[in-house]
Amino acid sequence: MDTDVHFSRHYLREEALPTPFCPGCGNGIITNAFLKAVRDLGHKDLSGFAFVSGIGCGAWIPSPHFKADTLHTTHGRAIAFATGLKLARPELEVVVISGDGDLAAIGGNHLIHAARRNVDMTVICSTNFIYGMTGGQVAPTTFTGDRTTTSPYGNPERPFDLARLVAAAGANYVARWTTAHPIQASRAIKKALQRKGFSFVEILSQCPTAYGRRTGAGSAPEMLKWFKKLPVRKRGATVEQAVPTKLGQDLGEFADREDPSLLEALGRLPR
Repeated sequence: MDTDVHFSRHYLREEALPTPFCPGCGNGIITNAFLKAVRDLGHKDLSGFAFVSGIGCGAWIPSPHFKADTLHTTHGRAIAFATGLKLARPELEVVVISGDGDLAAIGGNHLIHAARRNVDMTVICSTNFIYGMTGGQVAPTTFTGDRTTTSPYGNPERPFDLARLVAAAGANYVARWTTAHPIQASRAIKKALQRKGFSFVEILSQCPTAYGRRTGAGSAPEMLKWFKKLPVRKRGATVEQAVPTKLGQDLGEFADREDPSLLEALGRLPR
C-alpha cells in the first residue's frame, strides 16, 4: 500500500467522500476502527466481504463508502437479508453495519433470533441512543428520563442493554466499546471477524446533533468525555442483569465462546 495515503482510502470510494455525517458524528471513528481491523487481518481489499445495512445514519457507513458489494436494505431487515446471503454464499464474510434504532427496534426480533441461531455473521451496531436521521425520536436505547421529540416530558421506559441482550440470546462473541476507545473497538471487531457463528460489537457513538442537543448531553467532545468515564469490565466477569444508566454502561467483552454455528449445525443434519 502507498504509505503517503491514509490506509483507509484503499478501501473507500473516493467519489463518496466527504461523508454525509454531521460534524462531530462518531460514525467516522467506527468506519476507521473497522477498516483498521480489516487491514490488520491482512485483507488488501474488501473483495471477500459482503456488507448489509438497514436505514439510519450508521447504515451509511458501508453504503456507499466501501469499495465492496453492499446491500442497503429496508428498515430493520439488514440481519434478515444477511442471513439469506450467508446461507446462499457461505464463502463470503458477511458483515452487518447499522444503528441501534434499525437493529434493536424495527429489527429487534431479527437480532435476537440470529444470535439464537448463531448465524455466521458479524454485526456492528452504532449506538447513539436516539433516532438521529429521522428527527430525534426515542429509541430502545434511549435512557430513562431523556427528552426527545417523541418523549417531550422525558422517556418513561427502561432502555435495552444490547450487549447483554445479544449475549443472553446465544451469540458466540459480544463486546461493547465506544468511539472514545477506538483501539479497543478495532481489536474487538478483529476478534469478531475471526469467530465462527454470530458476533456482535456494539460501539457507543456520539450524536451531538440529535442526541446531545435534545437531551443536554452536549457537544461531541463533552460526549466523548462521558464515554471515557464508563467502567470497563474485568475479563471473565459474570454478565449480571443491569438497567443501563449514563454512567453505568460497562464496556468490554460479554460473550466469548465456540458454540457450533448455524452452518455447522446444518451440515450435521442427516441427509
